[in-house]
Amino acid sequence: MEPMYTQTKEDNPVSAIRERILRNTAKNRIVDKIFSFLVALFSIVMLIPLVAILVFIAYKGLSHIHIGLFIHDERNGGILNAIIGSLMMVLMASVIAVPISVLTGLYLSENKNSRAADVVRNIVDVLQGIPSIILGIVAYLWLVVPFKSFSAFSGSFALSIMMMPIIIKNTEESLIRVPDSLREAGYALGIPRYLVMLQVVIPAGISGITTGVLLSVSRILGETAPLLFTAFGSRDLSFNLAKPAEALPPLIYKYATSPVNEWIDTAWAASFLLVLAVLALNIITGILTKKWKINY
Repeated sequence: MEPMYTQTKEDNPVSAIRERILRNTAKNRIVDKIFSFLVALFSIVMLIPLVAILVFIAYKGLSHIHIGLFIHDERNGGILNAIIGSLMMVLMASVIAVPISVLTGLYLSENKNSRAADVVRNIVDVLQGIPSIILGIVAYLWLVVPFKSFSAFSGSFALSIMMMPIIIKNTEESLIRVPDSLREAGYALGIPRYLVMLQVVIPAGISGITTGVLLSVSRILGETAPLLFTAFGSRDLSFNLAKPAEALPPLIYKYATSPVNEWIDTAWAASFLLVLAVLALNIITGILTKKWKINY
């Protein structure tokens, strides 16, 4: 009588494949845990300097915050003129940059493959990489020299140029994601193309447009170099766009490099307010992006 043949795991291809899959799965789980740990570690390491800077600025600046900063100009120990100047120039820069940038982003999204759109995209990329001090010099040559006067408007013009690439890119990327079916539905109702763009496409991409505007505002809030060549600064409170005006970043630079201890303390207080404003803008951007996000 011949002995019975017993099949082993090595002889069973199904069992061997199953065992290999289980072994690879366990290995992949270990690798995933290692990578997850490294990502979390690097994220914490990246946050350490940010938190340290915020805590240090809050420690140095918060103790020097007082009501006089907000009700007096520089001549009386406050920074009201710098706060008003910053708000005024940022608002004017937004008025200049937002309509031009949104319409440019709309054009790029509606003409994705045209040669002219490629040229405009290259110009936007180059513009985004130009140092801010160069933009300040350009605004100085275009506006300050011809009119023979520094002004808040020339500062706003320099800041608006810095805003444009950010808004254009966010607008284009947001509007490209709008489904063509929405456009076609508007055309089917007999709506002219420009009304479809203004009343259908742009509202559908308002989340990305708003994000671009807020990010660009937070970018220009901390700019110093362009304003040194354009707005120049003024110790008096002024609402005249045709006159020199102060802003928080140049004031911080001027006061921080001063040998006067009181001015240095004021620079720390202004730095805290500026960082707080930028942080608030970024938080608002995140909230609005999630709230107005449209899933297609």
